[in-house]
Amino acid sequence: MVKKYVLLVFITALSLAAFGQTTDKKEKRSGRPDIPGTFLIDFGLNFPFGDSVGFSTAAFGSRTVNLYYQLDKRIGESKFSVHPGVGLGLERYKFNNNRTLGYIAGPNDPFETLRMVPVNSLYPNSTGIKKSQLIANYVDALVEFRFSTSPNDPGRSFKASIGFKGGVLVDSFTKLKLREGGETKKFKNKQDWNLNQFRYGATVRAGVGNFNLFGYYSLSPIFKNNKGPDQGELTYFTVGVSLGGF
Repeated sequence: MVKKYVLLVFITALSLAAFGQTTDKKEKRSGRPDIPGTFLIDFGLNFPFGDSVGFSTAAFGSRTVNLYYQLDKRIGESKFSVHPGVGLGLERYKFNNNRTLGYIAGPNDPFETLRMVPVNSLYPNSTGIKKSQLIANYVDALVEFRFSTSPNDPGRSFKASIGFKGGVLVDSFTKLKLREGGETKKFKNKQDWNLNQFRYGATVRAGVGNFNLFGYYSLSPIFKNNKGPDQGELTYFTVGVSLGGF
């Protein structure tokens, strides 16, 4: 499934690149490769927050990897530019309380509801839980508005930008790694887990050359309205570092 969307994003990136073939002459004279855009890789940590009971995560296991292609379109001769793009957003939430997602009925609720349930209740013969994660993968579209101190020398310029991105959920599953019967076993449960099919939020980025710090604040909840674990609502923010390809 994800491979299909990687191909879709790659084709879209090529289309954007073809659209942006015209580059600024001053940028060509700067010695920068004559490629109409930037490949961007983000590495970040996710910090969910809200009122959902039991959705407790470990920071270093809850991470983001974004793979984006952006066009670089300078606004006239100014120090400002606009950067539309497309790519994949790969989100991970690592649970640190030996729980995972499950649909079960409550003591006063005959209907199955999404809850954070103990892994041992699903796998009573397990003797040790090594990893419990929720994975959500998105195809994202984004746009950033950037200020650069030296637009003609992007490799040395300080840059700061604000932007917006929206994404469509294309793949989601929980992953468990545990010990059972003297063996290490892995289990994957692939379904939508009441996740929002669309996400959107604000971005900030600042740095020098191809190295940046970035932040993302989700303006949409992780789960559908009143359908998160124990009917709670969760959103999140991400902080991390970015590496530009060229």
